Formats: sequence, C-alpha cells, structure tokens
Amino acid sequence: MISNMLNKLKARAEILRLDIYTLYLAARHPHTPLLPKLLIVLVVAYAASPIDLIPDFIPVIGYLDDLLLLPAGIWLAIRLVPAEILQDCRNKALTMQQHIPPNYITAALIIGIWTAVAGLITYQLFIR
Repeated sequence: MISNMLNKLKARAEILRLDIYTLYLAARHPHTPLLPKLLIVLVVAYAASPIDLIPDFIPVIGYLDDLLLLPAGIWLAIRLVPAEILQDCRNKALTMQQHIPPNYITAALIIGIWTAVAGLITYQLFIR
C-alpha cells in the first residue's frame, strides 16, 4: 500500500516536472499570448519567492499555499496556453528531458552556497 502510494507520488512529481518545463518553453515561445506568459512568470516568481501569503512556520496551513496555489497557478497557465503551442512545447520538453544529463556542476554550486550560508550563520551565532 505504501509503495503504491509512493509510486503514485513519483509519477505525479514527474508529470509536474514535465509541466513546469513545458511552461518554461511556452513562456519563451514567440506565439504564446501575453496573459499566459505573465501568469507563468508570476507562478515561477511566487514559487521562488521567500515570501508566502501564509508563512510556512504556521503549523499545517503554512504549507497550504504551496500545496494549493502553485498547482492551481500551473493548471491555469496550462489552460491559458493555446493547445497547439502547448503540444509543441510538451513534445520539446519530452525530447529534451530524455537528453539532459544531470548537471553536477550546478548541484555542487548550490550545495556550496548553502554550506557557505550555514557556515556564516554558525559563525555569527556561535563563534563570534
């Protein structure tokens, strides 16, 4: 039962990853209308922003915006992109996804930045 649930979550995460990459390509597509482009930018900006409508430190409801607003924004953006552009971008995303190797340099850079931030915080709090 748990492995079945994990498999469903993994499949859903893979679909979400493909949708996000499809939207990225749609935002860069020259024939995508302005409204879907703006919505895609807003959804990505909200996802990347450290400021949430409901702060994450509030128990349970703090993550509701991440669990509801982001998927709703992605869903709406997908609905607003014209079908032929969406299909073209989805085909490109599927093709590119199969040929993109893991980017270990970027992963190392991100890990390095987080390690440096953790080191600075530790230094400021405990050593100084």
